[in-house]
Amino acid sequence: MSTVAQILLSKPSHAIHTVAPTATVREAIEQMARQRIGALLIVEGERILGIFTERDYIQKVEVRGRTSTETAIAEVMTAGVMFVTPATTTQECMALMTDKRLRHLPVMDHGKLVGIISIGDLVKEIISEQEFVIAQLESYIHS
Repeated sequence: MSTVAQILLSKPSHAIHTVAPTATVREAIEQMARQRIGALLIVEGERILGIFTERDYIQKVEVRGRTSTETAIAEVMTAGVMFVTPATTTQECMALMTDKRLRHLPVMDHGKLVGIISIGDLVKEIISEQEFVIAQLESYIHS
């Protein structure tokens, strides 16, 4: 069973994309577009204050008629961010994401932000695990 640590090692980029709570929504969505990501962590120093996702933009900015150039990200971020540790298993992550309807999870190691994983990262890892098991079973059957 894979862990978050293994997922982070397999990701092509270990970059953690963050923005300050004073940034505007426009600055955040521009950064998300440049980086081709679906979420940004809102941080102040070492503390995670929240997360801002594409869903937040639609539900809290666009639908409510706010302007992205005048709205601070802190006004529309999702606070109370759930996180996992490098030792968390892929199954535990999938259960948490499914239960809480999350698409992104920050990874904390002894109070330090070390990465972020997405539902896509999990699906890719789970498929890889299943392909490995299938190959092993086929090898066993044919030997």
